[in-house]
Amino acid sequence: MFALTNCTIYTGFEVWRDRALVIVGQRVQAIAPAADLPAACESIDLGGATVAPGFIDLQLNGCGGVMFNDAIAPATLDVMHQTNLRSGTTSFLPTLITTSDADMRAALAVVQAYRQAHPHAVLGLHLEGPYLNPKRQGIHDGAFVRSPDAAMIAAIAQAGPAVVRLVTLAPEMVPSPLIAQLQQAGIVVAAGHTDATYEQAIAGFAQGVTMVTHLFNAMSPWQSRQPGLVGAALHQPEIYAGIIADGHHVHFTSIALAHQLKGDRLCLVTDATPPAGTQMDSFIIGGQRVYYREGKCISAEGTLGGSALTMIEAIANCVNHVGLPLAEALRMASLYPARALHLADQYGHLTPGSIANVAIFDADFQMLGVVDQGRRQFFRPIGAAPSPPLVPPALPSETLP
Repeated sequence: MFALTNCTIYTGFEVWRDRALVIVGQRVQAIAPAADLPAACESIDLGGATVAPGFIDLQLNGCGGVMFNDAIAPATLDVMHQTNLRSGTTSFLPTLITTSDADMRAALAVVQAYRQAHPHAVLGLHLEGPYLNPKRQGIHDGAFVRSPDAAMIAAIAQAGPAVVRLVTLAPEMVPSPLIAQLQQAGIVVAAGHTDATYEQAIAGFAQGVTMVTHLFNAMSPWQSRQPGLVGAALHQPEIYAGIIADGHHVHFTSIALAHQLKGDRLCLVTDATPPAGTQMDSFIIGGQRVYYREGKCISAEGTLGGSALTMIEAIANCVNHVGLPLAEALRMASLYPARALHLADQYGHLTPGSIANVAIFDADFQMLGVVDQGRRQFFRPIGAAPSPPLVPPALPSETLP
């Protein structure tokens, strides 16, 4: 048993400035006045820091120098989790982008085995592709973009949400019965990399699509006579949407407008790639070399290839540039993603019985530490000067057009 004291606690529902967060084992036990703590309870003074539910990333291709597509192995997931912790993300969906059936089956096996020992870190696999629209494939490898195979869909459905938590597909490219098959298996189905018309998007929602992947990016836009997938997602209040708040993928004003329309259905995602948490200057994704420069991951042809965003940076951007209250930005990174995955019984909030996943940061959005499934880890002494942000080295001008 231990308690985090002298802090502001954002539970996901309430904000407490005169309470302590009590943790026993892997669970939150209580939020109680510090004066009422039992004598046997260790007290950790956080010096006025902010305490929030650990963040949940629904779309994480890689970070810490690794990419799940490149090394479909437990060691890759270990690196991703340890890198995540330094930005407050305690749970995530490793994201396998468009690839072969063999790699998809390998990812199913790796995630299934990994979750036996780490069920609260990796919440399941996100298959982003390969059943996409080639017109909106983005950085994905077009050689692997294809029509769905009934046997592979059956294997994904049989694995179920304990292994595959989320599948991103283009609803206009996938027969309705196959979408329904995934949804009926308990897998969250998202529309993404799609050129769907408004009518096709609505039909997909009716068949079981409950989310859209990286709203505004790689999808049919909202236009006056053709609302597209963006218009459909914004029009249907029950549909969740992930959004990349790095200032490169989506204008901050668009995020503000999306939040006005979606409210508690808008989730922050990073879409992060190997440079996140490192000083890498380039990497390979979808068979293309992507350069990390001035905060942006972009190919030589000018296509965005994921991001180097961390979740604490996304939250800071929502507060500082979008103008959202901190409490709401935190919910977009924790409670709302948990709800989108139907996992809000244990994750996304700090209430008695929830998993003790906690992010601890200061007023400048510098991470101080985390509690990871009840295990505390501090990155610098409480009250110490903030750590300088990682600054990638400048790239030669000839690496980009």
